[in-house]
Amino acid sequence: MKKLIVCLAAFLCCVSLFAQENLGSRAVVNSPEINPDNSVTFRFVAPKAVQVQVTGDFLNPRQPITMKEGENGVWEYTTAPLPSELYTYNFIVDGLAVKDPNNVYMIRDVASVMNLFIIGGDKGDLYSVQNVPHGNVSKVWYDSPTLGMKRRMTIYTPPGYETGKTSYPVLYLLHGSGGDEEAWIDLGRTAQIMDNLITQGKAKPMIIVIPNGNAAQEAAAGYSQENFSYKPAMGGGTRGGIATYPESFKDIMKYVENNYRVIKKKASRAVAGLSMGGGHAYMISKDYPNTFDYVGLYSAAVGPATDKEGNVNKEVISQLEKQRDNKFKLYWIACGTDDFLFERNKQYMQQLDGMKFPYIYRESDGGHTWRNWRIYLSEFAPMLFK
Repeated sequence: MKKLIVCLAAFLCCVSLFAQENLGSRAVVNSPEINPDNSVTFRFVAPKAVQVQVTGDFLNPRQPITMKEGENGVWEYTTAPLPSELYTYNFIVDGLAVKDPNNVYMIRDVASVMNLFIIGGDKGDLYSVQNVPHGNVSKVWYDSPTLGMKRRMTIYTPPGYETGKTSYPVLYLLHGSGGDEEAWIDLGRTAQIMDNLITQGKAKPMIIVIPNGNAAQEAAAGYSQENFSYKPAMGGGTRGGIATYPESFKDIMKYVENNYRVIKKKASRAVAGLSMGGGHAYMISKDYPNTFDYVGLYSAAVGPATDKEGNVNKEVISQLEKQRDNKFKLYWIACGTDDFLFERNKQYMQQLDGMKFPYIYRESDGGHTWRNWRIYLSEFAPMLFK
C-alpha cells in the first residue's frame, strides 16, 4: 500500500510538472483584450521578430495590419470599435501564420484553424453561452446501407429533452463544401443560438440534426477510421458529389425517427443548408416532395433546372411542380449580394416565379460567409413549426 501511495505521488508530481512546464513555456499577455468601447487590443510576444501582423474578419478589406513593437518585444495593435459579432483572426510573424498563444479559443473552417473572440451586446450575445437552460449536443453513429458504412452526425436536443417525454419537431441542418458534422455546431454556434432563442420564446423547442454531407466520409477528420487524415470535401472526400448524398438521406431520417422522440409528420420536419448543403436541401426537398413543410436555402448551390445542353430539365421541373402542388408552409431563400452564388440564386428564383412556386427571399449584405449563415439560422429557426 505504501509503495502504491509513493507511485501515485510520483505520478501526480509528474503531471504537475508537465502542467507547470506548459504554463511556463510562453510569455503571458492579455490578448485579445476587449476594451470598454468594443475596440480590441491584440498582443504578441516576439522580441526577435522583424515584423508581426494581425489579420482577421474584423478587417475590411481583410489585409494584414502591421503591429507596433513595444517594451520587452510585445507587439500590439488596437482596432476601432467593432460591432457585436463573432470574429476570427490569426497572427503573421515574419511571414509565417501562427495562432495566438494566449487565446485557447480556436475554431476550424475546412482546413484553416483560427482564434476567435465575441463582441457582445447584439448578435454576439445570441452566439454566446448565457445563463439560460441548455440543450445537449450528442455525436452519434448511424448505419447507412445506401453508402455502405457507419457514419457520424451531430444532434442537438433542446433543454429538458432527456428528462421529459415530449416529442419534438426536427430540423435537418446541412453544411457546405469542406465542412462536416462539426461545422454548424462550432462555426455556426447552433447550440448557443437555439438555447437563447428558445429561452426568449422566439423559437419553438426542436431537435436539430447535423449530418456529414460528404458521401465518402464516415466522419470529420480525427473522428473516423482514417484518424487524422484530412480530405477536401470535393477533392476525394466525396463519392458522387451532391447527387449521391441526397439518396442516402432516408438512412439519416430512419435513425433519427427510430431513436429520438420526434413528431413524424411533414408539418414537423424542416431541412435547410448552406452552400453545398443548400443544394442538398433543395434536392432532398424535391426528391421527397411530401416530407418537409419547411425548406431553407442559405447561399445555396442552386441554379435554374437545365440539362447539359442548356435546355429546361423537364424531370426536375416536374419534381418541383409536385413539391409545389403538395403544398408546404415555408420555402425560404437567403443570399448575400456579394456572394459568388448570388446570380445563380437569382436565376433559380426567376424559374420558380415562372412556375408560380411560392417562396420568401431574404437578401443581405456580404458574401459567402459564416457571418451571414449564423444570421440566417437565427432568422429561419423562429419561423419554423408555427
